[in-house]
Amino acid sequence: MSVIAVVGAQWGDEGKGKIIDMLAEQASLVVRYSGGDNAGHTVINNQGEFKLHIVPSGVFYAHTTCIIGNGVVINPTVLLGEMDELKKRGVDISRLYISDRAHLIMPYHILLDGLEEDALGSKALGTTRKGVGPAFTDKAARLGIRMGDLLDKAGFKSRLETVLTGKNQILTKVYGVKPLSLKTIFDQYCEFANRLSPYICETTSMLEKAAVNREIVLLEGAQGVLLDPDFGTYPFTTSSSPMAAGACLGAGISPMRVKHVLAVFKAYCTRVGSGPMPTELKDKTGDAIRQCGHEYGTTTGRPRRCGWFDGVAAAFSNRINGYNGIALTRLDVLDQFPELKICTAYKLDGKTIHEFPSSVAEVGRCQPIYEEMEGWMTDISDIRQYARLPAAARRYIRRLEELCGSPAKLVSVGPKRDETIIRSSLV
Repeated sequence: MSVIAVVGAQWGDEGKGKIIDMLAEQASLVVRYSGGDNAGHTVINNQGEFKLHIVPSGVFYAHTTCIIGNGVVINPTVLLGEMDELKKRGVDISRLYISDRAHLIMPYHILLDGLEEDALGSKALGTTRKGVGPAFTDKAARLGIRMGDLLDKAGFKSRLETVLTGKNQILTKVYGVKPLSLKTIFDQYCEFANRLSPYICETTSMLEKAAVNREIVLLEGAQGVLLDPDFGTYPFTTSSSPMAAGACLGAGISPMRVKHVLAVFKAYCTRVGSGPMPTELKDKTGDAIRQCGHEYGTTTGRPRRCGWFDGVAAAFSNRINGYNGIALTRLDVLDQFPELKICTAYKLDGKTIHEFPSSVAEVGRCQPIYEEMEGWMTDISDIRQYARLPAAARRYIRRLEELCGSPAKLVSVGPKRDETIIRSSLV
């Protein structure tokens, strides 16, 4: 069996959707293992352009089974809307399954997400306000409601009544807003249950069967390593682990099964939301990268903050995940720049450092130390063989490989499936 964990290696938005969509052609299973609909994966294939938020990016192959794993929190409204849109556009979703252990995003999660952000004012975390953080909070606090609970409506109602009593106390007494109706929420989620029940099941047995049959399994991450709640720029992070270790927990598979950890890096850096980003460019160059790369959030539409590649953060990302290889995306975005820069160290309080600090305040004070490289100033989107890339592009890739500590096995030169240079097979 070949289990490949596909990990966002920066701050998210690295292009994981395209990589999963391409690799899924040879896979039996694709499992989304973390996050919620705060993540967005854009896939462009011969069926068109799709923006996925919960459904795994392998859904476009009729032979591939897709699983929404236990590590995902699910807003049924968003999921059903996504499923309906896929069916409307001719995509078969009959091989889609949902872990009965995945937690639900409830209306009070979404309401509290917005109220908590508003209360923080200028110190807000920049969440997507989709209820993802509060849903994971309830999961850890043992107040969560899971997909499997929908299959027992009497038990679900009892559970909801207990949890909602406490939530309404917070809503009314802390935030001064109206309480939510038990009946309204119960009736709404019973309707969701009627539609989703055919897809909800125990999913770890499916992974075990694939292991016995030595099939190819892709574990699809959301967000990026630098948003991990332990190793990212805390507290400006997400609420579940995007890391390779999180893939095993969020899918329900032994770490012993994972044979490859594929890091998806952009050829530059982007970030959405608040929090420090040492190489951010608040100038015309940053604007040019944003416009050329169409760097706007798939989920929120917010402009992404853009900057040069951060080699310090990349090396740290590799250390805590153990990458076997890199999928380098958006290299073509840099076609127009005569000069490129790569951050190889930071200047922090007068000292040169090569480590990514744990303190968000220190990361915010880090000034990038750049190495300059020559650009290639030519369109590379039609190139499919590595040797045909301009010499300057190959030098740039080699330098990123050195800083990351892992070889670039895939190089993306455009958003479509076939706009990819394959240097080494993963499966």
